Amino acid sequence: MLCFINLKLIDIIDIVLVAILLFELYNLLKGTVAINIFFGIVAFYFLWKLVNALQMKLLSEIFGAFISVGFIALIVVFQPEIRKFLLMLGTPGFISKKRKRFFFWKINMNTPEVLDADKVIMACRNLSESKTGALIIIAKISGLEQYVETGEKMDAVISETLIENIFFKNSPLHDGALIIQNNRLKAARCILPVSGNQKIPSNYGLRHRAAVGVTEQSDALAIIVSEETGLISYSKGGKLQTKVKPNQLKTYLTEDMA
Repeated sequence: MLCFINLKLIDIIDIVLVAILLFELYNLLKGTVAINIFFGIVAFYFLWKLVNALQMKLLSEIFGAFISVGFIALIVVFQPEIRKFLLMLGTPGFISKKRKRFFFWKINMNTPEVLDADKVIMACRNLSESKTGALIIIAKISGLEQYVETGEKMDAVISETLIENIFFKNSPLHDGALIIQNNRLKAARCILPVSGNQKIPSNYGLRHRAAVGVTEQSDALAIIVSEETGLISYSKGGKLQTKVKPNQLKTYLTEDMA
């Protein structure tokens, strides 16, 4: 009780400002794989403070050693997010009413436009009927720029015919993933991380594992068409839904892109 009696106004302001900072950081990282690391760091910090309060000297020294190099670790771990944030700060037209707020600034966090889902579904249905393998990634809040850079940039309007031509077996762009961002065909032949999840059945190939891999590390959605069976699969949050019908696919996309 004594600590509350001695609480000063400046202490209350300090606590409120820290709470606001944590909340804004959460909004900035929400929807990215970095949010899990952020929660881990916050939990570790509060655990360290608890150990100090309980005067557990050995644990305090061990945790304190990690905290002392925490700033360098943060730069290493959050390098892509820090780079993106600094790029946004230096971009002309940074302040805009249509962009998300971070304290007194408005930040463009690539809020996705409404997806032209019907054209994507029709293309997947046709690819399924012809047993043409395909991997389509739909970006949400996470821009997936690190994966876009690995492929052939397009920035084209979504077209049923264009999607089918990209995955045509003799097309130079068919091998890899097609990334859709802000209702545009952003890049083709992109390289994605492959999931190491042992629960994925062994009969599923690299397309399915890459779809699970990218949805494990971001909030993106993935559509897979099997080259062997023509069956459509759908991945979200590292989970794989197989044998998806076109009408089911439309339901999934409508709900997940809302």
